Amino acid sequence: MASTSRIRPGVGDHPARTRLVAAVAAAATVGAALGLRSVATGDVAKYGGDALYTVLVLALVVLVAPRVTPLKSAAVALAVSWGVEFLQLSGVPAELSRHSTAARLVLGSTFNAPDLFWYAVGAAAGWSVLSLRATRRPCSTADRS
Repeated sequence: MASTSRIRPGVGDHPARTRLVAAVAAAATVGAALGLRSVATGDVAKYGGDALYTVLVLALVVLVAPRVTPLKSAAVALAVSWGVEFLQLSGVPAELSRHSTAARLVLGSTFNAPDLFWYAVGAAAGWSVLSLRATRRPCSTADRS
């Protein structure tokens, strides 16, 4: 009798391939964010950028830890995004942003509560994509008779 089991995300993939896909996804996310900023303004650009920020963090999590599950990668990305947002309450990111464009892009400068929701949207979107990718992979056959 043949038994099949679903491959856990990341398991069964070669880590180098997963990292390559994650790196391409990170670059595409940056491109999407820059594209969004070039064609949209106001809330669409701001909150779309927030969601894409978390998608980028998620891609970087998978790049560093290619065998991480979609749920864990989304949770880590959301925690990092929320952590950065709450750090803005301290004023440290605002001070660093005055001296560095890179710090302003990565850390922001001012706490904005609605950003927390949009980070969750980005984490959910990233989780959805990773989960879809995991379920589209063929099941492995552990035992063939």
